[in-house]
Amino acid sequence: MRASVDPNAPTSERYRVFAEVEARGMSATYEAWALGLADDPGTIALVDELPSAKRQPNLVFSAARFHGAPLGPYALFRDWLRAHWIEVRATALTHATQTNEAARCALHVPALAGIPGPLALLEVGTSAGLCLYPDRYSYRYSGHPQLDPADGPSEVVLDCAVNGPVPVPDRLPEIVWRGGIDLNPLDVTCPDDLAWLDALIWPEHDDRRTRLQAAARIAATDPPRVVAGDLNERLAALAAAAPADATLVVFHTVVLMYLDPAGRERFAETVRALPGHWLSVEPRTVLPSISLRDDVANDSSDLVLAVDGVHRAWAHPHGRALRWVPNP
Repeated sequence: MRASVDPNAPTSERYRVFAEVEARGMSATYEAWALGLADDPGTIALVDELPSAKRQPNLVFSAARFHGAPLGPYALFRDWLRAHWIEVRATALTHATQTNEAARCALHVPALAGIPGPLALLEVGTSAGLCLYPDRYSYRYSGHPQLDPADGPSEVVLDCAVNGPVPVPDRLPEIVWRGGIDLNPLDVTCPDDLAWLDALIWPEHDDRRTRLQAAARIAATDPPRVVAGDLNERLAALAAAAPADATLVVFHTVVLMYLDPAGRERFAETVRALPGHWLSVEPRTVLPSISLRDDVANDSSDLVLAVDGVHRAWAHPHGRALRWVPNP
């Protein structure tokens, strides 16, 4: 079972839990670094110079790798980090963990298939907007023929294991407008922004790194409209900019969990008042108004995919698997 690290815990505990719960089985490098740091008062003192929200292992390790931290045992990382702490600290203070995993589009496509098009996609917490291009990627859903864009196979091919009555379509949705909102939008045409996205991918995940570069090339040919700001402040205005003859779909994946309960409720009220549809993919406790289908097998780390507030599927956080919930 994977659980999130308590942001209010002492730094030593945060890094130990990260190593034992999140990194174990996912990244041997990050597991070793986090365990080493948890027992290293000198390095903990450096990390504690950061505000609590900026001490998270993902952010500190990504900032270090952004500046060239070598992969290897903790002792090598410790020495490098102490020598380059000024640069790492500055990056941690000005950046955020805003992973942009294009593979999550494999979760969205079956849900979008049930919405009449053409579609206008609006993503909140969009990062660089790579999930705004579900029609430009190819898909291999288990037990189904490969699903390709209208103009042929994509260099981005997403594999997703499906279970239950997943409505895998025989063609991808027609998307005529793409927009996004993010507190700190990233630009896929900017080398530094792309380098930051690359640094956010864990060291051993080379397949995700290759996919990032390919998806960024696709997005760079037709960059999305992305506005900077708070999603609750900018949503209504950006939604109004979508073409009236397209069906608006507001969507997000692992974004609302970063809002407080009042912010989540405000967002839900706003999106429900908009014309169109709402596609949410969030951890199970984020939107308590959604009635969960725990009668369908799921893993503790699965996300809840819902359409217009109704639970439709259990979803792997990185888009690798989708278990559809049958109608009751």
